[in-house]
Amino acid sequence: MDARLNFFASPTVGKALKHIMAAGKVIKDSPLPAATQELVALRVSQINGCAVCLDMHTKEAAAAGETSVRLNLVAAWREATVYTEAERAALELAEQTTRMTDGAAIRVTDEVWANAAKHFDEEQLTALVLHISFMNMANRMNAVTQQPAGDYVPGQFH
Repeated sequence: MDARLNFFASPTVGKALKHIMAAGKVIKDSPLPAATQELVALRVSQINGCAVCLDMHTKEAAAAGETSVRLNLVAAWREATVYTEAERAALELAEQTTRMTDGAAIRVTDEVWANAAKHFDEEQLTALVLHISFMNMANRMNAVTQQPAGDYVPGQFH
């Protein structure tokens, strides 16, 4: 499969990607736990069908020591017993945020927000919202241009 656009050949995208990657680094270095960040990145990417982001974040999480069981169960996190309550709250917030245009009358419910706020302080919660939004943007850029997956090497972009 060939990508519809080569982001790295475009001067415009190249300029924008510098800022996008810098924003990604700020999120990565935030007080939001790294494991939570990767699990959220995987779940958002699963919902959006972004193969290249799934490739990247699965490999990054594994390289950081995440277990294959936890990585493989992200899509079924509600039934899986391997996630903390905080991770569950983050995954639910990620799902509601990602699906907020799927015809839901309420975008992110007060209950889901309160549960996330119970597990994360304001700085972590801010980073979580930013991370979910960032992943949705990256997923859309990559999915619409059909960026191929499979060749990512951990640490390639960080």
